[in-house]
Amino acid sequence: MAAPTRVELAPKTNSTSAAPPVYRTDLDGLRGIAITLVACFHVWFGKVSGGVDVFLTLSGFFFVGSLLRHAIHSQAPHTTFRDAANPWPRLKRLIKRLLPALLTVLIAVAVLTVLILPQVRWSNIGNELVASATYWQNWYLAWNSQDYLAASSANSPLQHIWSMSMQGQFFLITLLTALGITVVIKLVSRVISGVADPRVIRVIVGGSVLLVALASFWWAHRGLQINQPYNYFDTWSRLWEPLAGGLLAIWLPRWRIPNWLRNVATAVALALIVTCGWWIVGVEQYPGPWALVPVGATLLIIWAGATDLQRRRPDQPDGTEPMPLLNRALASRWPVWLGTIAYSLYLWHWPLLIFYLAWRDKQHASILEGVGILAVSIGLAWTTKRFVEDPLRGGDRSKLTRGTRTGRRRLITYASVMTSILLVGTIAVGVGIKMWDRHVSTITVDTANLDPRDYPGARALLNNAPVPKLDPVPEPLAVIKDFPETSTDGFTSNFQDGSIHVGVYGDPTAKRTIALAGGSHAEMWISALNLIGQRNHFKVTTYIKMGCPLSTNPVPRQQGEPYPQCYEWGQRVIAEIIKAKPDAVLTNSTRPRDYENGDWTPPDYVPIFDQFIAGGVPVLGMRDTPWPIRSRIDTPICLNDGGTAESCGTKRSVSMSPTDPALALTATRPDFHPLDLTNGICTADFCPAIVGNIIVYKDPHHLSATYIRSLADELERQMRIQLPWIGQPTR
Repeated sequence: MAAPTRVELAPKTNSTSAAPPVYRTDLDGLRGIAITLVACFHVWFGKVSGGVDVFLTLSGFFFVGSLLRHAIHSQAPHTTFRDAANPWPRLKRLIKRLLPALLTVLIAVAVLTVLILPQVRWSNIGNELVASATYWQNWYLAWNSQDYLAASSANSPLQHIWSMSMQGQFFLITLLTALGITVVIKLVSRVISGVADPRVIRVIVGGSVLLVALASFWWAHRGLQINQPYNYFDTWSRLWEPLAGGLLAIWLPRWRIPNWLRNVATAVALALIVTCGWWIVGVEQYPGPWALVPVGATLLIIWAGATDLQRRRPDQPDGTEPMPLLNRALASRWPVWLGTIAYSLYLWHWPLLIFYLAWRDKQHASILEGVGILAVSIGLAWTTKRFVEDPLRGGDRSKLTRGTRTGRRRLITYASVMTSILLVGTIAVGVGIKMWDRHVSTITVDTANLDPRDYPGARALLNNAPVPKLDPVPEPLAVIKDFPETSTDGFTSNFQDGSIHVGVYGDPTAKRTIALAGGSHAEMWISALNLIGQRNHFKVTTYIKMGCPLSTNPVPRQQGEPYPQCYEWGQRVIAEIIKAKPDAVLTNSTRPRDYENGDWTPPDYVPIFDQFIAGGVPVLGMRDTPWPIRSRIDTPICLNDGGTAESCGTKRSVSMSPTDPALALTATRPDFHPLDLTNGICTADFCPAIVGNIIVYKDPHHLSATYIRSLADELERQMRIQLPWIGQPTR
């Protein structure tokens, strides 16, 4: 959300001089209601409240109305083209309003990150600090597809800055566009009379805003069906919400409606705003058509409280009918006070919640904890507004030193000192991020030649190998970079890449070949297959695409969102593998269930196996590994935060059924050969985070390449049972 601004109602005018704007304290109060909803829903309910949509609509109403008045005023004969086109005065006001509080919070987040969060999270949060400071956070989250769901200790403390980034982009795009239109109107008015008439300007500006708003609304509706996590943060999908407020500022209806009807409208609108968070799943539906509920309700409240449009009454000092009762209630002391600190409160409440949950190692705040978090947030918000926002926005010139001469310009003021502190703090954070990134970039993983006596890994479970007391490898900060060879060698197609990149491993000169195909959970086995191929003189060819297990589902999904390119890529890979006629293909045969414990063989996997078998290619069906993410565990983060093999481990039954679900396929398909390495990862009932002095997982659900290599002996043993030619001399 943007900082509170002067709440103005675009006046009705037919002249180039703009009438003094009417101050709307009830909209300050509405802002206070909105920030209360946002904070409470984040802290206790884990839902999207609709409060951010209220902020967006109000921002558009204020900003577009202000730009319209500028466009009308700029047509006066005494104004120059420079006056009409100069963006700096408004940009300077925006900078003074937005940056001081934002930089204050970003500096605090940087300090708290170092004090509270594990080092494996520092690089990502450093990137988000930069993205937030440069108003790019919404795109950073969109590209990383982070869901804006219930808070937990694993959430980013800067995730909420997406809405401010989006608004900053809206302000800049709208400002430059409006100034361009203003200059064009001023030029054309010299040739065509009547173009500079305020009514004509309203039509030109309003028509432009309407077209863009409709296009944005269509784009948002389209995005719901394609990639909703991306759509949620997309500026172009969100643009229609502030533009809807802008349209009301341009064309506020001039109907004479009695106060009782305006009260009804405000009551209905407030009820919709307060309750919509419970009956609309905002993270799945916004900014699509359902966002019309909070947006439309906000527009209704703005219209209902427009007292200068009401019937004239001689008994009122200003001659107008008083503001409706409910709008006056919004304009009362406490809602308005909350509205004045709404910007800072929005900035503070989310990081405080995330840092508290991380500090206490909790996933949710209790009622009392939530009250405490909100109380501290409100205190910090008031302090930030009083001592940072107001002085820097208003140019507070109060002296910090005595003895300055009367009449001499005061060089040392409270505002100048605060500005210096923020600038130095921001530079320090930026330098710290660069230094940390340089440190992380030098960390390498070199575990290819570990001594199995010191680091037995899976052999500790499979062969009861002794485990000496040594620190595990790779260290938590390095294991996140422990990628399979195909990733580092560039043979993995990313989510946007539809090409097939074939890698060759094992013994490249061998006559026999095993193809490895599918998504990242197939890819991770290349670290073992490469070793086995070298030992047994067979070639390994890879066909890997991120998040893309081979399936007949025509509309596969990735993180719940449609991923149509995966199906197209998979069909081409299947045809290419069958044409190449390898001696076998290894791909995943199971995956953990989405909504219940255990794993299964999805029905859309089986036809793929049948296609390979019908094409004369035997199938090695690899049972998928346990997913700690099902237990809300990210192993490197957990270990880096002081966790142990046990505290960072997960129950086997959460992700795995008692037996391999794919075993049933062998009864009717002799050329289907199941592989199951679960016993090399878990005990009978538990899957530790560290086994045999090796960290098992590199992230929430992928095995580290180091641990995969410790499974190579067992994988080779099972492959020899299924494919007797492995290990036999080649002719």
